[in-house]
Formats: sequence, C-alpha cells, structure tokens
Amino acid sequence: MKGLRPFLLVLLLTIVLVALCVRFVDRAVALYAHAHGGAHIFFLLQRIPAWLGMAAVPLLVVFGLARAGGMKLARPMRVLFLAALSFILAIAIKDALKYAFGRPWPETWIHHNPSFIGTHTFGFFPFHGGEGFASFPSGHMTAITAIMGVFCAAWPQWRLVWTALVAATAIGLLGMDYHFVSDVIAGTALGGLVSLAVVRLNRV
Repeated sequence: MKGLRPFLLVLLLTIVLVALCVRFVDRAVALYAHAHGGAHIFFLLQRIPAWLGMAAVPLLVVFGLARAGGMKLARPMRVLFLAALSFILAIAIKDALKYAFGRPWPETWIHHNPSFIGTHTFGFFPFHGGEGFASFPSGHMTAITAIMGVFCAAWPQWRLVWTALVAATAIGLLGMDYHFVSDVIAGTALGGLVSLAVVRLNRV
C-alpha cells in the first residue's frame, strides 16, 4: 500500500484540481484564448509532443528487438526505450479515457463538432464517442509528460529543461484554445503517473 501512496495522492489532487477548474476556470480561460490567443508561437509550442512522439514507435521496436535478441543496451538507449514505452502506454490509456469522459472541445474543429465557443456546449457526455467528444484528457500533455517523466528520473540534472518542455506544451495548447485547463491538468497527471509506473518497474 505504501508504494501506491504517490499514485493515490496524485489522483486525488488531480480530481480536486479538475473539479475546481471545470467549475471556475475552464470557461474563462477558453473565452480569453478565443479572443486573444492563436499566435503562431503557441502553435509551435503545442507541436513539441508530436515531434517527440514520431520517434517513439521506431525506438520501441528497434530497442525492443535488441533486448529480445539478448543485446545489452547502454543506459541512454535504455532510457529512450523506457520513454518510448511510457509514451505508448500513456497514449493507449488516454484514448480509453477520452471515450469514457466524452468531453466536447473548447472550439469547433472537426465536422462542425459541438463546442463551448461554437455551440455553447460544456460538460461531459460519457461514452458518447466521436472525434468531437475527445477533449479530456489532453493527449498532448499525456504524451509530453509520459516522456519527460522518464527523462526526469534518469537525468535529474536536466529537470528544468524537461519541466520547461512540459510547461511550453501547456502554454501552446491553452494559447491556441485547443484544450481547457482541466484537460491539461488531467493529461499531465496521466502522463506523469504512467512514467512513474514505468520507471518503478524498470529502474533507470
């Protein structure tokens, strides 16, 4: 039970923060971003996980085959392998949660989807399905924290850099009005918890 304590504390804190943001913060930030956001720098910042994620599957396959073949990986290679594994696992869980929560996006992006800005639709519609109901949790934040969490554990001396990349992604998503604040918090927590689990199971 002691080993589960960090996971339970993060989960509890996430639930509280998400509830508070849904009630008091999400709509105000979305309205502000709609009116004042959209700068190109925000778009570039929110692309960070996509650039990193493109390498995850090839790394997982190559290093996985190497380990299966009995090759001893150098520590940097092992860290990259675990980061790729964390990414893949976190994305799979994120997809299931998006379907389970069924939250519309802040803006209308896909096939005239309902949204807070476009159609004043705000809330959760569990198991609704469809691309228009996949805002929660943020996949971008899940991805970046799943990778950076492993990096933080393996290379703590660069923790400020890894944290800055996570923060930059969050700023980009909110600045583009791609996600609500609570989506960002939930995605950050999910990626962080998955990376913690992967690190604990495979000591780097």
